[in-house]
Amino acid sequence: MPKAIFVNLPVADLDHATQFYEAIGCTRNAQFSDHKASSMVWSEHITFQLLAREYFSGFAPKPIADPHAAAQVILCLSRDTREEVDGLVEAAQRAGGGIDVRAPIEFDFLYNRAFEDPDGHLFEVVWVNPAAMAGSSAEQAAA
Repeated sequence: MPKAIFVNLPVADLDHATQFYEAIGCTRNAQFSDHKASSMVWSEHITFQLLAREYFSGFAPKPIADPHAAAQVILCLSRDTREEVDGLVEAAQRAGGGIDVRAPIEFDFLYNRAFEDPDGHLFEVVWVNPAAMAGSSAEQAAA
């Protein structure tokens, strides 16, 4: 099995959260979904496991944090273009998420915006200029 990540997220309203993640480009995997969980596939190696809060608590040995009040993790998703970054953030907004929860970050080699899902989980969406990265790799090799 290739290395993969399954991000388990507690959600207050499973149906609403499922619709949100579909709106930002995930596909629901019915094989691993039921009335307590939605398995939302982002890519071949990244899946968001949306778990009803009570169900999530059965896996967590600690209290569930309120992501509206505190940040514990920021999940970063990459896109191939700046326009795809903007498109994903706009899709998050249309689906009920909060967008630009901090100022966008823009350099000549990187573009990054942030949003939060309806449960308050924080996300960044980033585009890295491949030409700038190729130049950086060449400079590092020459050093």
